[in-house]
Amino acid sequence: MTYDALLIVSFGGPERREDVISFLENVLRGKNVPRERMLQVAEHYYHFGGRSPINGQNRALIAALEREFKAHGPSLPIYWGNRNWHPLLADTLRQMEADGVRRALAFATSAFGSYSGCRQYREDIERARIETGPGAPEIHKLRTFHNHPGFLAAAADRARVALEQIAPERRDSASVVFSAHSIPLSMAQVSPYVGQLRESCQLVCQMLGRPAATLAYQSRSGPPTQPWLEPDICDYIRQLHSGGGLKDIVVVPIGFLSDHMEVIYDLDTEAAALCRELGVNLVRAATVGVHPAFVSMIRELILERTSGQQRRALGTLGPGCDFCEARCCLVSGTTGRSENMAGRRVTA
Repeated sequence: MTYDALLIVSFGGPERREDVISFLENVLRGKNVPRERMLQVAEHYYHFGGRSPINGQNRALIAALEREFKAHGPSLPIYWGNRNWHPLLADTLRQMEADGVRRALAFATSAFGSYSGCRQYREDIERARIETGPGAPEIHKLRTFHNHPGFLAAAADRARVALEQIAPERRDSASVVFSAHSIPLSMAQVSPYVGQLRESCQLVCQMLGRPAATLAYQSRSGPPTQPWLEPDICDYIRQLHSGGGLKDIVVVPIGFLSDHMEVIYDLDTEAAALCRELGVNLVRAATVGVHPAFVSMIRELILERTSGQQRRALGTLGPGCDFCEARCCLVSGTTGRSENMAGRRVTA
């Protein structure tokens, strides 16, 4: 099939203090979230001057892709639209329509299948197409890629660099823990999220030549009565420390593609403060970001759809699907509607 453009679709984030509340209101529109909870989340942004790093990281990714396309093809213009903040998806689709784009591939900045990591991107794209009108370009989302060799090689390289920051005589005994965004169990049970995460962790450990490492979760929110994926990363660090002998820990944020707010706040701020309190040396591995292997992988995903290039995947789960089934990754296990969102954390 022929495509006219590539569309980068991301969560979006504010870039100045004055935009934080408006951004969070966009994220939470239609959801039963108390305003006091929203103001608590806003403090995370104010801690960093009101600026989320995610937009700058998307600009860097686009620049890296433009260089990759110039060197190796394909010849596709790149557009960028966010779900929750400028540049907004609908505005970008209107620009694409004006530029004559009729069919585009979309790369969502999320590697794993879940409601918030895949299905919601597709829903937001379709909502933006409806808002744009009958001339809106047709958009086909690229598949998830948790076990693509390019993604795994980039993640393993970032983890290897982090391990090298630990003294050689202590490196082998350092603990490695992978982290990903926690989600409600009702979402996890109707998506491949946990299985894909576990396979990614296993494959990265094999590349590092290390035994299997623990997968922990971060950014859990919501009322205590609603079960979410565990263990929490900070609880796991406390557990390791209580066993004695923990000196060094490497945290690999496998569930995140860039060092956005949940990484720099939940790991670099909260988890780092806990480790200082416990006397533990924490080294946080960088996310894949614009690692050359990751950028090259995005080009490969495009060629899968445009020229029939082989769909590469390691492990046993196989490559992600191009077109998802109707009930794949619903927001809950029963109704497809959000349940108990009053405490959910929303950062990017």
